[in-house]
Amino acid sequence: MSNARTSSVVNKAQSKKVLETNQNKSNKSIWQLELGRKRTDLNNLEVLLLTSELADLLEAGMKLGAALRALSNQGEEGSPQREICQDLCDRIVAGENFSDALACHPKTFEPLYINMIRAGEASGAMIEVLRRLVDHFERYDNMRGKIKSAMSYPIIVLSFGVLAVIGALVWIIPQFKKVFESMGASLPLPTRILIAMSEFLINYGWTLAIGAVLFALWFKKWKTTEIGMMKIDGWKLKMPLIKGIVAAGAYSSLAYTLKTLLANGVNVLGALKICQETCGNAVIAKALKTARERVTDGTSISGPLASSGVFPKMMTDMLTVGEQAGDMVSSLEHIGMRYQKDMDRNIAVFTNALEPILIVLIAGVVGFVAIAILMAVFKVSSSLG
Repeated sequence: MSNARTSSVVNKAQSKKVLETNQNKSNKSIWQLELGRKRTDLNNLEVLLLTSELADLLEAGMKLGAALRALSNQGEEGSPQREICQDLCDRIVAGENFSDALACHPKTFEPLYINMIRAGEASGAMIEVLRRLVDHFERYDNMRGKIKSAMSYPIIVLSFGVLAVIGALVWIIPQFKKVFESMGASLPLPTRILIAMSEFLINYGWTLAIGAVLFALWFKKWKTTEIGMMKIDGWKLKMPLIKGIVAAGAYSSLAYTLKTLLANGVNVLGALKICQETCGNAVIAKALKTARERVTDGTSISGPLASSGVFPKMMTDMLTVGEQAGDMVSSLEHIGMRYQKDMDRNIAVFTNALEPILIVLIAGVVGFVAIAILMAVFKVSSSLG
């Protein structure tokens, strides 16, 4: 008995020593990577691929430590995947749970990922949990890609339009101004406005540039504050054309995330907390926080969400039906599918409506410049005649 206790203490001490050594190596390698300005974390796509490969290896019969070691050997020397997988492997060999090892890399693995892995460890369904995580990340990346593609077109068109107008005011209009001044004729009002805009931009353009940079820096800092996040996320849910895309995407992502967590055994309070941290919208996060506090008092999920005024009635009614039927997972699946279709439809409406709006806007600016110049030409011609 004494020998067994001594052996157990020695094994624990050795495991602790190995863990501390690996931790020091990990910290040193991460410090070296940061010093060289290299990434030390994985993006969503890399996490998706890593999770898919890990599920394949475990399904093929490999142990978790061996699978992580194989994945670390795939990465290049000093790459984030190699460093993270090696660290995870070392921690597991030292006796840590997989979920606790993942929690040591919060920049790579979000709370949703860690809690689902923890639920998989408790239920013994690790491969199934990894497959569901792959589905979740694929759905999230697909949704995010659709929103980005819908927003990129107007940004590119407006950027080129602004640059074209600035170029005309700085280089083209001054040439016409010299010609009109040499003829000594009085200019019409639109032409005088255009020339005044050109002179202001030439004389005070640097002031505008400095002001724009200062405003961008202030706005970048302000939007990270609690008030700024609430304001901006509130605008996203109310702006015409955009609100349909942002709101439907947020509701769909929330439903799928909550469904994934509940299906893997995470309790309601824990699932709501994770959704609050990962939803990406401060207004929705606040509503989820209130709902979680009320659920603690025994209230259903649908009631607090409905009373917040943030979520649509259709969504809360479907949640109520799921609660009454005792099948929240199926209701959340239907909610996610419904609002994903709404998001796709709103993206189509947005792109179809945006093209004529941009054409009218750019045509108005170009038309004003052209009319101002032509009116001046006609005025000078008539005066000469």
